[in-house]
Amino acid sequence: MKASLKVLIIGSGGREHALLKACKASPLVESVVAAPGNGGMEAEAPCHPLDVEDIEATVKLATELGINFAIVGPEVPLALGAADSLRAAGIDTYGPGRDGAVLESSKAACKAFFKRYDIPTAAWDTFSEVEPALEYARSCQLPLVVKASGLAAGKGVIICETASEAEEAIRGMLEGKQFGESGEEIVIEEFLTGQEASIMVMVSGNKYVCLPPSQDHKRIGEGDTGPNTGGMGAYAPAVVVTDTVMETVAKDIIKPTLGGFEKEGIDFRGTLFVGLMINDEGIPKVLEYNVRFGDPECQVLLPLCETDPVELMLDCARGTLEPQDVKIRKDYAMNVVLSAKGYPGSYAKGDIIQLPDELPDNVHIIHAGTRIDESGNLVSSGGRVLGVVSMASSLEAAARDAYAVCDAVKWENKNFRRDIGHRQLKSPAES
Repeated sequence: MKASLKVLIIGSGGREHALLKACKASPLVESVVAAPGNGGMEAEAPCHPLDVEDIEATVKLATELGINFAIVGPEVPLALGAADSLRAAGIDTYGPGRDGAVLESSKAACKAFFKRYDIPTAAWDTFSEVEPALEYARSCQLPLVVKASGLAAGKGVIICETASEAEEAIRGMLEGKQFGESGEEIVIEEFLTGQEASIMVMVSGNKYVCLPPSQDHKRIGEGDTGPNTGGMGAYAPAVVVTDTVMETVAKDIIKPTLGGFEKEGIDFRGTLFVGLMINDEGIPKVLEYNVRFGDPECQVLLPLCETDPVELMLDCARGTLEPQDVKIRKDYAMNVVLSAKGYPGSYAKGDIIQLPDELPDNVHIIHAGTRIDESGNLVSSGGRVLGVVSMASSLEAAARDAYAVCDAVKWENKNFRRDIGHRQLKSPAES
């Protein structure tokens, strides 16, 4: 097929840089631009200033650039209807409309969807007033989880070990406006135990493809200690998701969800991120749905697609997906996030970063929080700054090659976990 796609990637993080790399490698892509992009993306493609929450400006930019395929990376523009507006302008778009995006933008709406279609999840209830919330919390077994219903950039979830912590979380959200409008409604739910895993489902109406299961590492410290972050690394495939677990997920989670979409008239064309907790008996329950690729999971999943991932996204957008034709590599991939020292608390910005002059063929570097300063230096501009991604025939080899490059990056305030994939690497026979 002739390269004819003029692609716009909306967003500025590691996920969007991974998507840009996939576009650069695709024979279908004539040109690719990003908006707003970041320092690493700027070195590979034109980047245009854009407030991704300004949907009118997004459509205007896409139209002016002659874009015929748009990929919406972050959740906020999806929740604001970016995909709807781009499609209305005649642009094929990968990403669900506002009606599908509500599964991420409102945890309360998502839980209600689970209830309507008998999708297994934690016991829960929603509240917008303090006293009923406190009364419900007192009836729950500890620990319990208090969540801001709206989008809170991954920070609106508090695990409460004691009754006083639960009260503090409830009052902080509903009275103290800790998360602003996002916390005006809260979800209180059962605390599930087991191993977390994620499955990215590429959906096109009633057809879908599951990418290899992955496992993210949310805690800042090794051994899964310290505060939660946006993700300090990921690997795939995760063997905790066995064939049996996948069969259960397909039967009890994905198919009822797509049936619900059809019943409610939701034409979902994008990624359904299924966050799972798998207990010791191998029974999965849904922790959450997101409506876009996870980050850093996206960084390890796109390289594992033997079928061109751009072709997959375009087929989803156009309704031409043929799941039986999709091929996945038999390799393993790992991502290690280099963060600024102090993240997820306060951290310095503007540190000069020197990348290795050469990288192994199986390793590449993803930019998430970088920019080019006035002197032309690559500098840090965020908390999660770089992602080192490697692919190999075993998880051990992928880890070895990724960490060699992490050590070669010169940056005074870099911080990274040295135990990404530790659960699976303890069982070498499985990986």
